[in-house]
Amino acid sequence: MNLQFNDQFVAATRQFADTAAQINRLTLENAHKAFGLQLATLEENAEATFAFLGEAADVRDMDGFKSLFPKGVQVARENVERAISAGQEVFGGTVKTNEAIAGIAKSQVEAATSKVQAEADKVVKSAAKTAKRR
Repeated sequence: MNLQFNDQFVAATRQFADTAAQINRLTLENAHKAFGLQLATLEENAEATFAFLGEAADVRDMDGFKSLFPKGVQVARENVERAISAGQEVFGGTVKTNEAIAGIAKSQVEAATSKVQAEADKVVKSAAKTAKRR
């Protein structure tokens, strides 16, 4: 009886560790993608901003300043659009990752439920046989 319990415990522990490793892999992949995307967006925004600031440093007259304002607004708008787009993409990736994790959890619960149901059926059949003998 002790050996059977130990085998079941070892199997359950191994299954838990495998599932945890799968979930950790999915989570790390998602974090890697999100970080890379956010970093690329930050780099693009910084390049656009510094290009604009370089152009602004070259302005020497009032007409130059007048033409600079619309360009500054355009750079700011594009920076915000890139940041929002990256945020939406990161959110979408996170939702997909969470759905995959939920699928793994669901399959684990279903597997455990079927094992418990099979064991319960064995017990019921054994009890029915014992009851018929008496």
